[in-house]
Amino acid sequence: MSTFTEISFTSSDGLALYARDYAAHSGVAKCPVICIHGLTRNSSDFEEIAPWIASLGRRVIAVDVRGRGHSAYDPDASHYTPRVYAGDIIKLAHDLGIARAVFIGTSMGGIITMTLALRRLSLIAAAILNDVGPVLAQTGLSRIGAYAGKGQPLASWAAATEYIKSINQLAFPNNSMEEWAKWARRAFTENAQGQLLLRYDPNIALPLQNGKLKARSLIAKLAFRRLARQRPTLLIRGALSDLIEPEQAHAMRAAAPAMQYAEVPRVGHAPMLMEAVAKEAIRQFLAQVD
Repeated sequence: MSTFTEISFTSSDGLALYARDYAAHSGVAKCPVICIHGLTRNSSDFEEIAPWIASLGRRVIAVDVRGRGHSAYDPDASHYTPRVYAGDIIKLAHDLGIARAVFIGTSMGGIITMTLALRRLSLIAAAILNDVGPVLAQTGLSRIGAYAGKGQPLASWAAATEYIKSINQLAFPNNSMEEWAKWARRAFTENAQGQLLLRYDPNIALPLQNGKLKARSLIAKLAFRRLARQRPTLLIRGALSDLIEPEQAHAMRAAAPAMQYAEVPRVGHAPMLMEAVAKEAIRQFLAQVD
């Protein structure tokens, strides 16, 4: 696995934020890629796909959205919104001198990408939406809401592995225990007392719990159409997904006929992007972007 450089930057409101920077392999410089994770996840979700993309000759930045991973928790939980997150991405790109990038957004990361299309479309060269869209299935939202922000400290990595399996096994029925253990190492951190804690602020789930994150909204539809009609866009969907079901995927493709589409078999929400179908779709898509 290739190494990365750690990036520390400060948000416009003074929060200390973090990202991983994977250098592109040698060759002609190409448009960089910015990867944004899902609601309760962090930059380590991309620790396998990011080096692979870097091997294709692109610099890859994988962020820890505020309140996750190595990024600081926000003392004001009302800031845990896509608009604020998008502002943080704009600040990161500015600090790194990135004028345009390909965005890969998993779940919430895709919502942030769509929000960027409204706030700073010029920053987006192309976008990959990983199992997310402007209209979300209530089944998936309810499932995520049942666990997000509610995890308790655990005493062992075996317990952490079982926890990760319990909340994800419907989406990944073929995962091995080795894979679940790998996920646990990404999702938990060990404190000085030997307790294992989830690597996010429980308050990030408040918009979902208080109903502010809705299954559908006019703004989300406008954001998606602005993105997918004005920039090359690829939708990757897990065939077992309960967040983007066939109905939502069909509506997205109808609203943006030029959008490319790939479906990952035997996987739900959300593909890890290392699946063969996902990797090939990403490879072909990136080949179309300078």
